[in-house]
Amino acid sequence: MKMSARNVLEGTVKKITWGDVNSEVVLELPGGQEMVSVITTNSVKRLGLEEGKKAKAFVKASSVMMIVDD
Repeated sequence: MKMSARNVLEGTVKKITWGDVNSEVVLELPGGQEMVSVITTNSVKRLGLEEGKKAKAFVKASSVMMIVDD
């Protein structure tokens, strides 16, 4: 597989919050940090994502937002 995204985070699916159209997937990373993604419910099913399953998150720089707390 070829991909332009260079940031790959591997972890375990911790939780899936199912929705009619979109679902939230929480990926627990080594060290306990979490990555949260909202993807279509169809994609969750197609990928076979389920709690406890290993998965990877690919992060493309143009899709990351930075914030600070005031």
